[in-house]
Formats: sequence, C-alpha cells, structure tokens
Amino acid sequence: MKDLSKLTPLQRKVTQEKGTEPPFNNAYWDVFDEGIYVDIVDGTPLFSSLDKFDAECGWPSFSKPLKEDEIVEKMDLSFMMIRTEVKSKQANSHLGHVFNDGPKALGGLRYCINSASLRFIPKADLEKEGYKEYLKLFDTSTKKGV
Repeated sequence: MKDLSKLTPLQRKVTQEKGTEPPFNNAYWDVFDEGIYVDIVDGTPLFSSLDKFDAECGWPSFSKPLKEDEIVEKMDLSFMMIRTEVKSKQANSHLGHVFNDGPKALGGLRYCINSASLRFIPKADLEKEGYKEYLKLFDTSTKKGV
C-alpha cells in the first residue's frame, strides 16, 4: 500500500514526479555496507549491496535487481535522450535508469538509482526489520568445506 505522507519533499519529487537528486550529494552514493535497499514507498526489496559498485557517477549503482520481477523498465524520451527508466512494480516508484555501460564481468548493466527512492536496511537489522529471508545472501558458511 502506498503511504506518501511520510516522504520528504525530495523523496516525493523523485518517486512520484520522476525527479533526480544531485549526484555526489545523496544518502547512498558512497555507502558499501552489507544490506539491502528497499523501495522508500512500500518497503519492497529491490537491490543488494552485493550487487552494488562504484560507477563514479554520484548515484548508487547496481549490476542487477534482487528480483527481476519487482522492477519495471520503460522507455524514457525526456530531455531529448533515449533512456530506460526503472520503476518499482508494486509502488510504481520512479527509481532511476538502467544503462548498458556497467562492468562486463557483472553482466554489463548499470542500474543508476536515486538514493531518495530507497531505504537501506543494514545486514544486522534485516531480521528486526522483517527481511530475515535476505540474511542468506550474506551467509559465508555456505562455502565448500564448511
């Protein structure tokens, strides 16, 4: 369910009006702690820190979403450019754009996402915040021989 009442003006502008926050001046562009990123509007898990990389663009960048079916891609012809907009499926939040200039070793995509559209849940808080199932992503005991 969409609850827009708790959004800041910037979060509302980004998620509801296809806005963009300033590069290098946002919450998560340089955060690389373990955890997941959820939709600021409805809490749907969208991205993992395991797929985050420094694209040197000033916004959080990910090689892939946690679940492909939670992301919707739409052609965006704004600003006289051809881009692919990324939206969350459930809340229909504008997240950012996806480009094909990501690291080839990670699949070649760069999901360039606005921090204002996300909330970061640190690994240590996943269970407390109701995202226990995502702890397994960070489980190092699954290595052979353990």
